[in-house]
Amino acid sequence: MKRQPSIDIVRGIVMIIMALDHVRDLMHVDSITQSPTDLTTTSPLLFFTRFITHLCAPTFVFLAGTSVYLSLQNKNNVSETRKFLLKRGIWLVVLEFTIVNFGLFFDIGFHSLLFEVIAAIGFGFIILSALLKIRSQTLGIIGLLILFFHNLTPLIPFAENSILKTVLAPLFSPIVFPFSGRAFIMGYPPIPWLGIMLVGFATGKFFEWTEEKRKQLFTKIGLTALVLFIIIRFVNIYGDPALWATQKNVVFTFLSFINVTKYPPSLLFCLATLGIMFLLLAFAEQFTNRIKKVSLVYGKVPLFYFVVHFYVIHFLTLLMLFAQGFNFSQFEFATGIFGRPKGIESGLSLWLIYLIWIFVVVLLYKPCRWFGKYKSEHTYWWLQYI
Repeated sequence: MKRQPSIDIVRGIVMIIMALDHVRDLMHVDSITQSPTDLTTTSPLLFFTRFITHLCAPTFVFLAGTSVYLSLQNKNNVSETRKFLLKRGIWLVVLEFTIVNFGLFFDIGFHSLLFEVIAAIGFGFIILSALLKIRSQTLGIIGLLILFFHNLTPLIPFAENSILKTVLAPLFSPIVFPFSGRAFIMGYPPIPWLGIMLVGFATGKFFEWTEEKRKQLFTKIGLTALVLFIIIRFVNIYGDPALWATQKNVVFTFLSFINVTKYPPSLLFCLATLGIMFLLLAFAEQFTNRIKKVSLVYGKVPLFYFVVHFYVIHFLTLLMLFAQGFNFSQFEFATGIFGRPKGIESGLSLWLIYLIWIFVVVLLYKPCRWFGKYKSEHTYWWLQYI
């Protein structure tokens, strides 16, 4: 089965968007002290800057599951696919806690060990490797059950210090484990993200359909997910731990309505983001040639881009701090604030964040194109892990 262009196109689009969030995280003047989705302090543009990037992680995880299905069909060898998934999953978890964590914090002491999207995908691969003999439809149903009902887990009446709660809580909810002056941060609780991956795996069979038939189905799924989002959100009882409320004006009331929870990904978060993703997949191959050409460059080398873009953004952050008059002794790396001086204002305004985002994406275009070409022309074993 040939490579599916729509997958790489959509993945490339969300990777371009992703860089905006990471530039904002590391370099925006208010990113250390304020949340962009806090309606008491944010602006509509700042809120949107964060909200649009919600699309990225669920799309990565979903399409990772889809790619596993397509790979399994190509190889037609469960045992070989299982071994590869297990090794790749372990590799991604190790990568998260080493190269990715260092790129994010530049902390040589690794005082913060952050379990985020790369580790969540790795965890999903490890679990999926053990489930490959189960029918894809069954795995899809399990994934949907996780997405629709994992928000109920906080209601389970575990004893406060019970072993069961201690073991299960990090699998479903963000949590911080302090140890020896360091902290393990479960930023991406793996079970909800596993649900997204399982649904993505089950959806892989639809890429065996004709483009037109697939377009019709994905359009229906995307629109249905968005309509469900509106209905469930309007009822305002279930689907997200943060209920919406009337705000100071219509714009902020709308922001409250769409302000859904990513950590962990709530049902409403998944309906909104995956609904948009399905519409992108439906129409990806009808995009202009320029959009397809550019997005394919990034979408074919997702892990390479992900790792390199963090280092580029963080080096730019240090250059920003030097340009703003700080010296290296003022940089704070061990406290999880990316080197930014503690208690002293630093950073850039939002319009500059957008300019730097564009600069980073353009800067990485040729390296990603080179690596994509290199990967397509060589068969070294290690290339399948990057």
